[in-house]
Amino acid sequence: MAIIVRLDVMLAQRKMKARQLAQEIGITEPNLSLLKSGKVKGMRFDTLERICEVLQCQPGDLLEYQPGPAPGDATAD
Repeated sequence: MAIIVRLDVMLAQRKMKARQLAQEIGITEPNLSLLKSGKVKGMRFDTLERICEVLQCQPGDLLEYQPGPAPGDATAD
C-alpha cells in the first residue's frame, strides 16, 4: 500500500512557496521538504489541520491512497 503526499500539487495550485507555508504553519523548511517528498512515516493531526487551514483544502486533497507496494518497498517473492 502507498500513501502519496500531494502537497507539492496543492502548493502549485495555490501559487505558494514551501518556505511561506512552513512559516505559516510553524514547522521548519527541512521538515516540510521531508513531508512533501513522502519520506515521513507519519504526520500529526494538528500539522495536517494547519496545512489544510492555510491552503484552504481537505486532507483528501493532500493525501492519496494507491493500492500495492509503496514505491521503493522490497517485495518478497
